[in-house]
Amino acid sequence: MVKVILDACCGSRMFWFDKKQPNTLFCDIREYDKGFIDNRKNRELHPDKIMDFRKMDFSDKSFKLVVFDPPHLIGKPNGCRMTKTYGSLNAETWQDDIKKGFEECWRVLEDYGILIFKWNDASKKRAELLRIIGREPLFGHPNGSKIPTHWFCFMKFPEEDKLTEDDCDNCGELISKCKCGKFINSEEVKQEAMQSEARHSSQA
Repeated sequence: MVKVILDACCGSRMFWFDKKQPNTLFCDIREYDKGFIDNRKNRELHPDKIMDFRKMDFSDKSFKLVVFDPPHLIGKPNGCRMTKTYGSLNAETWQDDIKKGFEECWRVLEDYGILIFKWNDASKKRAELLRIIGREPLFGHPNGSKIPTHWFCFMKFPEEDKLTEDDCDNCGELISKCKCGKFINSEEVKQEAMQSEARHSSQA
């Protein structure tokens, strides 16, 4: 059966109604036998594929639906019940790890595909997380929600994905294809240009 759904860091598949959903490829960097959690003797962690969500060996646009539920604990000691259950992110690299993970999930998602992102505010708030991701969800838990676990839904619109590379303001081409050499392609450069124009105006 073709696997059209990816769970990029499945853990013990705790929120799945069918933990063996046949259309889904379950991936995680960890693997544990039953009993790895002392108070959950039957819980196990056996992904279909052991893989790091920061670098997945799938082709671009391979899945119609991607679930991204990365560890939300940051800098916690390995071996405790919580980190065994949910995993933990490195305190020094967690921002890069989340960014790389989201970009990989986005890469393997097909056009008009859906990405479901789950996060918990235990270590870092949702606003900081969304800033790191750099994309706005279609919908999810609103700001100010008292619920610490947040679900966000994204859709990959191909026309928006093309805009991840800046356009030339002069000719309209992508910067990588621009040949006119007159582009102002970043907010920083635009700001500098505006300041320069203001200085010239004041001198006149």
